[in-house]
Amino acid sequence: MRPHIFVINVFYAPFSYGGATIVAEQVVKALRGKGACDVTAISMCSRSDLVPYSLIRSEKDGVVNYLINLPAGRNYSEIYNNPRVAEIIGDLADQFRPDLVHLHCIQDIGAGCMTVLDDLGIPVVLSVHDFWWICERQFMIRPDQSYCGQNPVNIETCRSCVPHHSAAKLRMNYLFRQAETAAAVTYPSKFARELCEASGFAPNKGIVWENGVRPPKDDFFTKQSARRARDPRICFGFLGGPSQIKGWPLIRRTFSDLNREDFRGLLVDGSIDEGWWGDEDLDRLRGDWQVFPRFDQDNIDDFYAEIDVLLFMSQWKETFGLAIREAISRGIRVVQTDSGGTTEHPLADPDKLIPIGAGSDALKAQVEEVLHRGTADMQTASVATYADQAAQFLDIISPILAAQTSAKV
Repeated sequence: MRPHIFVINVFYAPFSYGGATIVAEQVVKALRGKGACDVTAISMCSRSDLVPYSLIRSEKDGVVNYLINLPAGRNYSEIYNNPRVAEIIGDLADQFRPDLVHLHCIQDIGAGCMTVLDDLGIPVVLSVHDFWWICERQFMIRPDQSYCGQNPVNIETCRSCVPHHSAAKLRMNYLFRQAETAAAVTYPSKFARELCEASGFAPNKGIVWENGVRPPKDDFFTKQSARRARDPRICFGFLGGPSQIKGWPLIRRTFSDLNREDFRGLLVDGSIDEGWWGDEDLDRLRGDWQVFPRFDQDNIDDFYAEIDVLLFMSQWKETFGLAIREAISRGIRVVQTDSGGTTEHPLADPDKLIPIGAGSDALKAQVEEVLHRGTADMQTASVATYADQAAQFLDIISPILAAQTSAKV
């Protein structure tokens, strides 16, 4: 009999948003494609036209998704511990009796459900995608948009960042206790695991579970070659949006100072309202720059076939670099910062990683080198796919499910 798994994430199809949502959905798709398990999703929405905490049943691609309608105006503690949400999840778990619950990003949902699930005897695998568990601000980014840089994180050092230090301390202590009930805690990179565990979060429970990517379709390299033949200019791509923490000011400064025009640039508008780049004067940049519309996993190749170089200029230490893996699996060069888990890939050259906080000279030198050398020596790397990630997930949960079965006998 196939195990029944609950997957809980702040967003889930048909209302998808963010990298963790992509991972959750794609792993479920791969698991169901293998016939390995049955899946029910739980996520959230916030609609003023519906009763607060009402439950909406949706379904997409054969996966039922129960959306909990969260009201506006929730207080600070309800973001990480909402008893109403925990009760609803507990009722669903008691009704369906899943064999295991997989928690992804649960900001707004809260960690209270972990106590309820533990009381029901249902094991939980917690997947950490960002630093929400150890940082009230979720990404270890200070109010001035600079990277915190703590390693390990000490809550006493957070006084200058959080509005109410005592509340932040209560939050951290609560989340750390909740995580102790998890059967396993996964991280997308060695960097993320080491930082969290060094900070005292869920010690000795961590497993590095690298995210997979959507591999290129069979016709991708034909499309890429045809585009390069049609327009041989090097094309740079950027997905980070016009924010300081993603490195846009560094990119803008670098490409404004170049002394050549023989290249293209594509800026992805990842916003829902197509409003990211409306206030940017792209005419200030050298070269031919255009905005590329937001894309999903089904048409990801359309974007990557258009670019030769991915600019990944994050000014903070990220847990993983999904776009980087997507790029190198398609023979696209990556110019990147030394940004934590993003560097744990086969083509990362320590001598080429641009330090966080560096000026534009280092980026300018690499851009000019790329323009000089062209595409001739660009490499393709083998990276994990979502099918690989799903297979590893089955390896992670097999002993947990076996122990659960033995306990019931």
